[in-house]
Amino acid sequence: MTEPSAARLAELLTAHDEDLRAASELDGATDVARIGPLWLGRYAERGFVSYRDLDGAAGTELDDLILAAIVHFAGDPGLTSFEWKTRGHDAPADLDAHLVSAGFVAAEPETVMIGETAVLAGMAGEPSGFLIRRAGDTGDLDGDVRAIGVLHREVFGPDSPNMDEQLLVAITGNPTGNELWLAEADARVVSAGRLVRVPGGRFAGLFGGATDPDWRHAGIYRALTAARARSAIAMGAELVYAECTEFSRPILERAGLVAVTTTTPYIWRRPAP
Repeated sequence: MTEPSAARLAELLTAHDEDLRAASELDGATDVARIGPLWLGRYAERGFVSYRDLDGAAGTELDDLILAAIVHFAGDPGLTSFEWKTRGHDAPADLDAHLVSAGFVAAEPETVMIGETAVLAGMAGEPSGFLIRRAGDTGDLDGDVRAIGVLHREVFGPDSPNMDEQLLVAITGNPTGNELWLAEADARVVSAGRLVRVPGGRFAGLFGGATDPDWRHAGIYRALTAARARSAIAMGAELVYAECTEFSRPILERAGLVAVTTTTPYIWRRPAP
């Protein structure tokens, strides 16, 4: 695959900032508030901060903005924590130091990967001996979701969260924009991943990718990515994105996605009484 030019990478980063931050990043929040450039949303017992950029805030002005977000969420006794989601190209360069000084703790950074749906859709066919399909296509969505949940816990460990019920609600509530895909071998799920259409923009997101270690390096995940890209085209998406660890980044690069930036969640937790 030809490496994209610096100009194309800049275009993809701009598309990311325009379509995947601020209002679109808070899709599904139960309520949303604004403080300057910040968008603050609530999801059950946690909060989330997004923004397109910080309007040049730095120094004490940045500290005041961070404090305003803390006061906003701390004033809601039902919230136990909130996330301030940074990107590696955010300004100012010392944003992370200001967040840590305010009591936030950094989670593991991830790489933001983007690919063109038209390119990804044609990158790979279906490997011999595997069936790649959308969950629920055989009429048993519940069974497919639970089989994929078993795979996830086998791949990521028994302590990984059980998302089965949440996935069922998400897919049944928005079946045209929220899909779960799987690959089967010998009637067993060996790889899976989600596809979520981002409202009002150019993107669909690739989430929850997992492949049984015994079935890796067979081209299954690449074919699964291609299948989701084809479905993303049908949804009207021009681009797909994923946020991945360094472990999964090479897999996505082989599938045709390119790195445009990084993202690091900074978490504030309510102090113990």
